[in-house]
Amino acid sequence: MAGDPYQTDSPVLTPPGRATGGLCHRPDPADRFPVDWLRLSEHRFLVSVNWPAAHRFFAPLPDGRQDPLLVAETTRQATMMLAHAEFGVPLDDQFVMRELGYRLETRDFTVLSASGAIDVVVECSDVQLRAGRLVGMRVDLRFERLGRLLATSMGILLCTSARVYRRLRGERMSVPNRPLPSLPAVAPYETGRVDRRDVVLAHSKHRPGWRLRLDTTHPTLFARPNDHVPGMVLLEAARQAANALTSGHDFNPASMRISFDKYCELTEPCWILARHDLCPERGAVLRVQGVQQEEPVFTAVLGSAVRSGT
Repeated sequence: MAGDPYQTDSPVLTPPGRATGGLCHRPDPADRFPVDWLRLSEHRFLVSVNWPAAHRFFAPLPDGRQDPLLVAETTRQATMMLAHAEFGVPLDDQFVMRELGYRLETRDFTVLSASGAIDVVVECSDVQLRAGRLVGMRVDLRFERLGRLLATSMGILLCTSARVYRRLRGERMSVPNRPLPSLPAVAPYETGRVDRRDVVLAHSKHRPGWRLRLDTTHPTLFARPNDHVPGMVLLEAARQAANALTSGHDFNPASMRISFDKYCELTEPCWILARHDLCPERGAVLRVQGVQQEEPVFTAVLGSAVRSGT
């Protein structure tokens, strides 16, 4: 790569590590994208990633474009992996991604150019420790393949001990054992999906927008028991709402920035609202919000434009 981006400013502090289902919170290897990592300096890491040319959920688009949400999901997995392995967060602690964002840096984000071995440099900053335990940090990631920049991303991570989380969540911890009603799905083509099982929106009869549709048996969206709606489900809801609002239902989210305001509860209705908007940095965008008990649970801004000249 130009400029040798892996030049370290201190000796490598730890030997290479291997990604596991526990570290990435992905028990199924088909859903796990990090392969291994190497510490380059105190808070800088090189993560080797393998992106599939085909995936049961993060599937290529009909015109051969790779699914951009692979960037978001890989950001999530790599961040949790490093938090556990390099910052000592116990495996039973809980993570919250307060913010997550990505941006494609090339128009050629296709299966041909964005699958296989991907190099990801992860920069950790604002590292916050309490009594020697990680409680939060920011991560910035660069995704490259064969020396070419594909995408960038960021995340703000918060960590909660298992004891504090149990006290915080209380009786909601028993929710994963309760069956949830199945809502009728919006037609897959309206959401940019092929398989009805992947649709996370249901029609709303009495309110604007859509109702969040949950299938806790979905092998990728609900890979593990959870007492709240996983963040990746909310990212997918934002993407699907943007597609449903777009003429032709072919919206491609070249960028997304999402903030999470509170836990989205599994047993309460969540309404998904979307509208066209203008952003000073990205021009025309779609703004999507999830509302539960009349309070926002997330707000996402999605853009379809890739930076000019890339």
